[in-house]
Amino acid sequence: MKRALLALTLAAALPFAAANAAEGVSYNYVEAGYAKTDAKNSFADSDGWAINGSYAFLPNFHVFGGYSKQETDSENFGTFRIPSVDVDQWNVGVGYNHELTKRVDLVTRVAYQQNKTDYGSWFGDYKLKGGSVEAGVRGTLTPNWEGYAFAGYQDYDKHYDGEFYGRIGTQVKFNQNWGITADAKFIDGGQKEFFIGPRYSF
Repeated sequence: MKRALLALTLAAALPFAAANAAEGVSYNYVEAGYAKTDAKNSFADSDGWAINGSYAFLPNFHVFGGYSKQETDSENFGTFRIPSVDVDQWNVGVGYNHELTKRVDLVTRVAYQQNKTDYGSWFGDYKLKGGSVEAGVRGTLTPNWEGYAFAGYQDYDKHYDGEFYGRIGTQVKFNQNWGITADAKFIDGGQKEFFIGPRYSF
């Protein structure tokens, strides 16, 4: 399934092999900030920090990646207490952008991703390895305001079923280099992931 999705994404990108990025949209940036996950089960809700980045190595191709470190809250159920748990996530991938108009890009991205949950000395680490593919649009709404919307699919090993998701985001630019960005990911089944923080574009 993962190989088929990768092949489909690359095949969709090939007909657009000679275009540039939309005006005002940069694929060279680094950002860091607050990250939060509302899990399917409330005791697994977590928050912490994240750092993400992207670099355009060709006019229409960019590499990207991110890392987040979050922690769940401890919960008491009568005499039983669930301790807090560390959750580390990272991803790395490649994206393709095609200019639809002067202010809007069509973007497709594929990534490898890994989640590690540290249950401490009793249970140890639990890792999930998988991948994702997504496609959508990204563009400038005004000279100082950018937005994007993606639809995607992610899948992991260890007998986990794949899940579709939607992701939306925005950036308010203070100047050519600095802005504040926010991202929200809504995963099939009820999980939600959020990020907000400053972005430096170059």
